[in-house]
Amino acid sequence: MHRSVQRPRQRLTRILVGAAAVPVMLVASGCSSDSGDGSGDDAKKDSASSASSSATEAAAVVKEATYAKLPEPCKVFSSKTLKDLVPEGTKSGKEGKSEDIDTRGNCSWDSLDNKGVNGSQFRWLNVSLLRFESDQTRGTGEKLASEYYTKHAEDARAVEDAKNIKSQPVSGTGNEATLVTYDLKKKEGTFKQQTLVTRVENVVVTVDYNGAGLAGDDSPKAADLAKSAEKAAKEAVRAVVTANGGGDGAGAGADSDASPSKNAGASASPSGAASKSSGKGSDLGAGSDDSDDSAGPSKSATKKN
Repeated sequence: MHRSVQRPRQRLTRILVGAAAVPVMLVASGCSSDSGDGSGDDAKKDSASSASSSATEAAAVVKEATYAKLPEPCKVFSSKTLKDLVPEGTKSGKEGKSEDIDTRGNCSWDSLDNKGVNGSQFRWLNVSLLRFESDQTRGTGEKLASEYYTKHAEDARAVEDAKNIKSQPVSGTGNEATLVTYDLKKKEGTFKQQTLVTRVENVVVTVDYNGAGLAGDDSPKAADLAKSAEKAAKEAVRAVVTANGGGDGAGAGADSDASPSKNAGASASPSGAASKSSGKGSDLGAGSDDSDDSAGPSKSATKKN
């Protein structure tokens, strides 16, 4: 009798334990199921986000450079400007060698006004043009040109044996411009050097202009030479804009709205650098002789890998 009573009790205990275990398993199963679904959603979201990011990066193409070509360097100045700056050398323009005329160019002029026993006046003018193309890895042509402009303006202040070095920003010439002036003493006399470096979008323009009074003639005033260099730089900037379809000199100033035409066949980033000519014209006749070397931009330019 006792055993008979125990058996139903044992069966009832097992049933209750089993019944209690069912909700626990269901809850555990529910939690596991919820957790699994959440992880799946998160994984899908991460995957979608990654795909979207990759697509965005692939679509983020570097902006095309504004200017696709350069003007002929020996034609950037008007005959009037040449007459004012190099009165005895308007026809002396010598173009430097360039492997790619759409990327870099250079031209120089020299003038010697011989007054006999009263001395002589010497002038030397050089313009260098350097264009940067946009690069997917290194950035836009404008960015590369701006970096080079900064470096080149610093180099212009570091000429060996230069005295009375001064530097100042110039407004109304391209996007940014710096004028560097100094005196350079040579055996022929003291030369007043003016180097104006300016950037117009993705092109860096450098104008070197110096003068000296020789054989007893008075030295030219640095202020007059600086004014002439600024005039020449503005004209060179206008020539760059016009060569790219920007109209009659539009865009010479930093606030210009000129929209030059683009050229799909533009060349790659320059591997040379800008003019090495600062101070070179100080040697009589040396400006022209060295123009082939200075035509291309100096070794300090950013090189394309």
